[in-house]
Amino acid sequence: MLNRMGWLATALCLVMSATSASVFAQDASEVEALKQRVLELNRDLLILEEELLYPANSQVSVFLSMDVGKFFRLDAVKLLIDDELVASHLYTEQQLDALFRGGVQRLYMGNLKAGEHEVSAVFVGQGPDGRDYKRGARLTIDKDEDPKVLEIRINDSTARMQPDFDIKEWDN
Repeated sequence: MLNRMGWLATALCLVMSATSASVFAQDASEVEALKQRVLELNRDLLILEEELLYPANSQVSVFLSMDVGKFFRLDAVKLLIDDELVASHLYTEQQLDALFRGGVQRLYMGNLKAGEHEVSAVFVGQGPDGRDYKRGARLTIDKDEDPKVLEIRINDSTARMQPDFDIKEWDN
């Protein structure tokens, strides 16, 4: 009788553990589905927030790209719109490496009223022969109802043996 009770208890434990494993698997899949839904909601909220904070009719985005190597090593950049500092960045080795490999950095995103605006960037780094280098680029834009996208470009000029700095407006 005692042996039968032990066997019955073991069988009952096995049934309960199988049931709890099944419930656990069901709970795990529900948790995973819930995590996926939270990620989707977070993405939707970020998109909505960006649309609310930066409406298309006043939006301006500024990106930085580099095609350099021999004539300039970037340390920092400052971005000014209408002589007001709107962004600045100090670069680490990893960030410079990403830019050298073709990466593009979103330096600024904000709002501008319609009309004419002056965008300028100041670059600080090391130029040819390891000398300290500070240069700038400037562009006057006419902001209309469409979003503006600008690219700050740093390029090597092999003809002049110097870096070139400019700001380009992308077509929408």
